[in-house]
Amino acid sequence: MASGLEAVFLENRAALLRFLRARGAGDRAEDVLQDMWVKLRARDVGPVADPLPYLYRVANNLMLDQYRSSTRREKREQDWVDGGTGQIVEQSMDAPADEQMISAQRLGEAEAVLRDLGPRVETVFRRFRLDGVGQKQIAIDLGVSLTTVEKDLQKAYRALIALKQRFDAE
Repeated sequence: MASGLEAVFLENRAALLRFLRARGAGDRAEDVLQDMWVKLRARDVGPVADPLPYLYRVANNLMLDQYRSSTRREKREQDWVDGGTGQIVEQSMDAPADEQMISAQRLGEAEAVLRDLGPRVETVFRRFRLDGVGQKQIAIDLGVSLTTVEKDLQKAYRALIALKQRFDAE
């Protein structure tokens, strides 16, 4: 049986969920509450004079942290698509044959890098970046957590950025 802050959390879970949704968490409200529960269980928080306002403050802070993280991730992904130029880089079919061969070779190397990261990372990257499937849906389809999908995407991005840096150095 929960006691203290955990008991107050459990008693007010529905109200906290409504609060998060009203503050703009939307579909992420459940995830924020889950993170909040994990943090409450993991930390030994001393006595709190006003536990309910404390929980609302924690919920709001976690939601803001997730929003900031999501915003940074989206910007990083957009920068990757833009290639740092602000435009999507496309290879013209009118390009000289040697440039087309180099592009094909680099594409093959990028595919090999993704393949080396493992089938799940490659699948997550391809479904998110190429097929346009949302991270939440990918997590559901693969039976993994949203955090796992995010970490898989981070692995893929790090590997592809390292490959791009190698290409730039050539």
